[in-house]
Amino acid sequence: MLIKICGITDVSEAEILNKYEVDFAGMVLFFPKSKRNITLSRAREIISVLGENIKKVAVVVSPTVEQIEEIQKAPFDYVQIHGEMTEQVLDVITLPVLKAFNVSDMGRYKEYHDNDKIKGYVFDAVEAGSGKCFDWSLVNDIPRDEKLFILAGGLKPENVSEAIKYVKPDGVDVSSGVENENGKGKNEDKIRKFVNAVKDYA
Repeated sequence: MLIKICGITDVSEAEILNKYEVDFAGMVLFFPKSKRNITLSRAREIISVLGENIKKVAVVVSPTVEQIEEIQKAPFDYVQIHGEMTEQVLDVITLPVLKAFNVSDMGRYKEYHDNDKIKGYVFDAVEAGSGKCFDWSLVNDIPRDEKLFILAGGLKPENVSEAIKYVKPDGVDVSSGVENENGKGKNEDKIRKFVNAVKDYA
Protein backbone atom coordinates (compact mmCIF):
# COMPACT_ATOMS: atom_id res chain seq x y z
CA MET A 1 0.00 0.00 0.00
CA LEU A 2 1.54 3.28 -1.15
CA ILE A 3 1.63 6.24 1.24
CA LYS A 4 1.58 9.87 0.10
CA ILE A 5 2.03 12.75 2.52
CA CYS A 6 0.88 15.98 0.92
CA GLY A 7 1.34 19.65 1.73
CA ILE A 8 5.01 19.45 2.76
CA THR A 9 6.25 22.96 3.50
CA ASP A 10 9.57 22.59 5.27
CA VAL A 11 12.85 20.68 5.20
CA SER A 12 12.21 19.37 8.71
CA GLU A 13 9.05 17.67 7.46
CA ALA A 14 11.03 16.09 4.63
CA GLU A 15 13.33 14.54 7.22
CA ILE A 16 10.31 13.03 8.99
CA LEU A 17 9.13 11.50 5.71
CA ASN A 18 12.58 9.99 5.21
CA LYS A 19 12.43 8.49 8.68
CA TYR A 20 9.13 6.71 8.06
CA GLU A 21 9.92 5.72 4.46
CA VAL A 22 6.78 7.00 2.76
CA ASP A 23 6.38 6.66 -1.01
CA PHE A 24 5.32 10.12 -2.17
CA ALA A 25 5.81 13.68 -0.92
CA GLY A 26 3.43 16.33 -2.28
CA MET A 27 4.22 20.05 -2.45
CA VAL A 28 1.56 22.65 -3.28
CA LEU A 29 2.67 25.24 -5.84
CA PHE A 30 1.13 28.29 -7.51
CA PHE A 31 -1.94 28.23 -5.27
CA PRO A 32 -1.74 31.08 -2.73
CA LYS A 33 -5.22 30.26 -1.38
CA SER A 34 -3.67 27.26 0.36
CA LYS A 35 -1.82 27.66 3.64
CA ARG A 36 0.45 24.89 2.37
CA ASN A 37 1.47 26.80 -0.76
CA ILE A 38 5.24 27.13 -1.19
CA THR A 39 7.61 28.62 -3.74
CA LEU A 40 9.53 26.56 -6.27
CA SER A 41 12.69 27.63 -4.48
CA ARG A 42 11.43 26.16 -1.21
CA ALA A 43 10.29 23.02 -3.05
CA ARG A 44 13.81 22.53 -4.42
CA GLU A 45 15.22 22.79 -0.89
CA ILE A 46 12.78 20.13 0.31
CA ILE A 47 13.51 17.87 -2.65
CA SER A 48 17.23 18.08 -1.94
CA VAL A 49 16.62 16.54 1.49
CA LEU A 50 14.06 13.88 0.55
CA GLY A 51 15.35 10.34 0.10
CA GLU A 52 15.79 9.10 -3.45
CA ASN A 53 13.11 6.43 -2.95
CA ILE A 54 10.44 9.06 -2.20
CA LYS A 55 8.64 10.32 -5.31
CA LYS A 56 8.40 14.09 -5.43
CA VAL A 57 4.99 15.41 -6.51
CA ALA A 58 4.16 18.97 -7.60
CA VAL A 59 0.52 19.64 -6.63
CA VAL A 60 -1.21 22.34 -8.69
CA VAL A 61 -4.70 23.65 -9.46
CA SER A 62 -5.72 24.38 -13.08
CA PRO A 63 -2.10 25.11 -14.05
CA THR A 64 -0.95 27.24 -16.95
CA VAL A 65 1.52 26.08 -19.56
CA GLU A 66 4.11 28.42 -18.04
CA GLN A 67 3.64 26.91 -14.57
CA ILE A 68 4.05 23.38 -15.90
CA GLU A 69 7.22 24.41 -17.71
CA GLU A 70 8.61 25.86 -14.46
CA ILE A 71 7.74 22.68 -12.55
CA GLN A 72 9.49 20.54 -15.14
CA LYS A 73 12.72 22.47 -14.61
CA ALA A 74 12.72 21.28 -10.99
CA PRO A 75 13.45 17.65 -10.09
CA PHE A 76 9.87 16.45 -9.60
CA ASP A 77 8.78 12.90 -10.40
CA TYR A 78 5.05 13.58 -10.84
CA VAL A 79 2.64 16.47 -11.24
CA GLN A 80 -0.76 16.20 -9.51
CA ILE A 81 -3.40 18.34 -11.16
CA HIS A 82 -6.62 19.49 -9.52
CA GLY A 83 -9.26 21.45 -11.41
CA GLU A 84 -8.99 21.96 -15.14
CA MET A 85 -6.31 20.56 -17.40
CA THR A 86 -6.30 22.14 -20.85
CA GLU A 87 -5.17 20.46 -24.04
CA GLN A 88 -2.28 22.93 -24.20
CA VAL A 89 -1.13 21.89 -20.72
CA LEU A 90 -1.41 18.21 -21.60
CA ASP A 91 0.64 18.82 -24.72
CA VAL A 92 3.62 20.26 -22.84
CA ILE A 93 3.62 17.88 -19.89
CA THR A 94 6.44 15.37 -19.89
CA LEU A 95 6.12 14.30 -16.25
CA PRO A 96 3.68 11.52 -15.36
CA VAL A 97 0.37 13.01 -14.21
CA LEU A 98 -1.80 12.18 -11.22
CA LYS A 99 -5.23 13.65 -12.03
CA ALA A 100 -7.20 14.63 -8.95
CA PHE A 101 -10.98 14.40 -8.78
CA ASN A 102 -13.47 15.39 -6.11
CA VAL A 103 -17.06 14.49 -5.35
CA SER A 104 -18.38 16.86 -8.04
CA ASP A 105 -16.35 15.57 -10.98
CA MET A 106 -15.47 11.93 -10.28
CA GLY A 107 -17.29 10.77 -13.39
CA ARG A 108 -14.80 12.65 -15.55
CA TYR A 109 -11.98 10.21 -14.83
CA LYS A 110 -13.05 8.30 -17.96
CA GLU A 111 -12.01 11.29 -20.09
CA TYR A 112 -8.41 10.77 -19.09
CA HIS A 113 -8.20 7.00 -18.96
CA ASP A 114 -6.79 6.50 -22.45
CA ASN A 115 -4.17 9.24 -22.14
CA ASP A 116 -0.75 7.70 -21.56
CA LYS A 117 0.44 10.76 -19.64
CA ILE A 118 -2.14 10.13 -16.92
CA LYS A 119 -0.54 7.54 -14.66
CA GLY A 120 -3.05 7.65 -11.84
CA TYR A 121 -5.99 9.27 -10.08
CA VAL A 122 -6.35 10.93 -6.68
CA PHE A 123 -9.91 10.86 -5.36
CA ASP A 124 -10.50 13.66 -2.87
CA ALA A 125 -13.24 15.47 -0.98
CA VAL A 126 -15.15 18.43 -2.45
CA GLU A 127 -12.58 20.81 -0.98
CA ALA A 128 -9.07 19.38 -1.22
CA GLY A 129 -7.10 19.85 1.98
CA SER A 130 -10.24 20.40 4.05
CA GLY A 131 -9.71 17.30 6.17
CA LYS A 132 -13.21 16.07 5.34
CA CYS A 133 -14.08 12.57 4.15
CA PHE A 134 -16.41 11.89 1.27
CA ASP A 135 -18.80 9.00 0.67
CA TRP A 136 -16.37 6.22 -0.28
CA SER A 137 -19.12 4.34 -2.12
CA LEU A 138 -18.80 6.97 -4.87
CA VAL A 139 -15.66 5.22 -6.12
CA ASN A 140 -17.08 1.70 -6.06
CA ASP A 141 -17.53 1.58 -9.83
CA ILE A 142 -14.08 2.90 -10.71
CA PRO A 143 -11.98 0.02 -12.06
CA ARG A 144 -8.72 -1.00 -10.47
CA ASP A 145 -6.41 -1.21 -13.46
CA GLU A 146 -2.95 -0.13 -14.56
CA LYS A 147 -3.58 3.44 -13.40
CA LEU A 148 -2.66 4.23 -9.81
CA PHE A 149 -5.75 4.63 -7.61
CA ILE A 150 -4.99 6.90 -4.65
CA LEU A 151 -7.59 7.71 -1.99
CA ALA A 152 -7.48 11.09 -0.24
CA GLY A 153 -9.89 13.29 1.67
CA GLY A 154 -10.18 13.29 5.44
CA LEU A 155 -7.87 10.35 6.06
CA LYS A 156 -6.08 10.17 9.43
CA PRO A 157 -4.48 7.54 11.65
CA GLU A 158 -7.85 6.64 13.17
CA ASN A 159 -9.71 5.87 9.93
CA VAL A 160 -7.13 4.93 7.29
CA SER A 161 -7.39 1.18 7.97
CA GLU A 162 -11.17 1.32 7.51
CA ALA A 163 -10.73 3.30 4.31
CA ILE A 164 -8.27 0.78 2.88
CA LYS A 165 -10.55 -2.12 3.80
CA TYR A 166 -13.59 -0.50 2.15
CA VAL A 167 -12.06 1.12 -0.95
CA LYS A 168 -9.05 -1.12 -1.65
CA PRO A 169 -6.95 1.60 -3.28
CA ASP A 170 -3.36 1.33 -4.47
CA GLY A 171 -2.37 4.10 -2.10
CA VAL A 172 -3.58 6.60 0.47
CA ASP A 173 -2.92 10.33 0.64
CA VAL A 174 -2.98 12.49 3.77
CA SER A 175 -2.31 16.13 4.56
CA SER A 176 -4.42 17.77 7.28
CA GLY A 177 -4.84 14.42 9.05
CA VAL A 178 -1.19 14.47 10.11
CA GLU A 179 -0.87 18.16 10.94
CA ASN A 180 -0.40 19.82 14.30
CA GLU A 181 -3.54 20.79 16.21
CA ASN A 182 -3.06 24.44 15.21
CA GLY A 183 -3.01 23.39 11.56
CA LYS A 184 0.55 24.57 11.07
CA GLY A 185 3.09 22.02 9.95
CA LYS A 186 3.17 18.25 10.03
CA ASN A 187 3.19 16.30 13.29
CA GLU A 188 5.74 13.49 13.51
CA ASP A 189 3.70 11.41 15.95
CA LYS A 190 0.64 11.56 13.69
CA ILE A 191 2.72 10.60 10.66
CA ARG A 192 4.17 7.68 12.58
CA LYS A 193 0.69 6.50 13.62
CA PHE A 194 -0.65 6.93 10.08
CA VAL A 195 2.21 4.96 8.52
CA ASN A 196 1.93 2.23 11.15
CA ALA A 197 -1.84 1.95 10.63
CA VAL A 198 -1.34 1.50 6.89
CA LYS A 199 1.48 -0.99 7.26
CA ASP A 200 -0.31 -2.95 9.99
CA TYR A 201 -3.31 -3.34 7.71
CA ALA A 202 -1.21 -4.28 4.69
